[in-house]
Amino acid sequence: MQTSAQGIAFKKRHEGDVLKAYRCPAGVWTIGVGLTAASGVVKPRAGMTISEAESTRLLQLALRHNYEPAVKAAMPRAKQHEFDAGVSFHFNTGAIGRASWVKRWAERNWDATRAGLLAWNKGGGRVLPGLTRRREEEYRMLRYRDYGQGVRAQGGRDGLARVVVDLSREEMAAARAAFLKLGYQIGDDIRGFELFAIRAFQKDHDLTVDGIVGRATLSALQRVIDSRTKAATPAAVTAAGGADTTVQASAELDPALAWIGPAVLAVGLLWGLWLAWRYRDALAAAIAPRFPKLAHKLWSI
Repeated sequence: MQTSAQGIAFKKRHEGDVLKAYRCPAGVWTIGVGLTAASGVVKPRAGMTISEAESTRLLQLALRHNYEPAVKAAMPRAKQHEFDAGVSFHFNTGAIGRASWVKRWAERNWDATRAGLLAWNKGGGRVLPGLTRRREEEYRMLRYRDYGQGVRAQGGRDGLARVVVDLSREEMAAARAAFLKLGYQIGDDIRGFELFAIRAFQKDHDLTVDGIVGRATLSALQRVIDSRTKAATPAAVTAAGGADTTVQASAELDPALAWIGPAVLAVGLLWGLWLAWRYRDALAAAIAPRFPKLAHKLWSI
């Protein structure tokens, strides 16, 4: 048994389908339905683009090699809609072999199945509204053959960009705050983002300029915010003032400690260089207006 066309569409609605390679928040090149080189079916690289049909083919290959065999083993008597729900869960969590809800499903204990499935809604130690909704939809697929409508595009009206990932009110507010922090005037409508601002952000960060807020745009946003947050850490360590005064006082007490000052500066420099490399795409966006050739080189690495 393989994932049905409805199951493929379900995953695309929830995972997004990005046809130009982008860096995920962790900095890994990604394309299509969240596929990285680790999938074994594609090696995304800077500037790489694929068609929608190719994206579907690659997803089917990744499911066939990396996910469907484990679901077949864990759910040997599954009907098509049950198999599709299991594959969606496993694609998202990689946990079909240890999830307690699978045993409850085999017993046809539906209340316990739902409770066990919905327990997989956390990331980073906190409940994520998007995962809660996804688990609920997977349960409806599993129990009632209901593939639903999945994520519905928001916006695309009144000058707003289309949002094609499922954002809770809190997630939308956080994204809006992040764009504003970076200087993009996304407007006062809390339902979304001004189209022109999203297009400007996409252009500035070497993304497909389509005015659609999906995985690639949100990943780029997260990386820029992360780079700024982490860059503040070494600044506190190497800033002139308290740190230098402490080192100087220590050195006066014991000349053997005189090396601490240069060591602190060296650590700060190495940290800065590491950050510049890890977030070179964010750095490229910052220098692009003045050094476009260097920015494109950084984007291509």
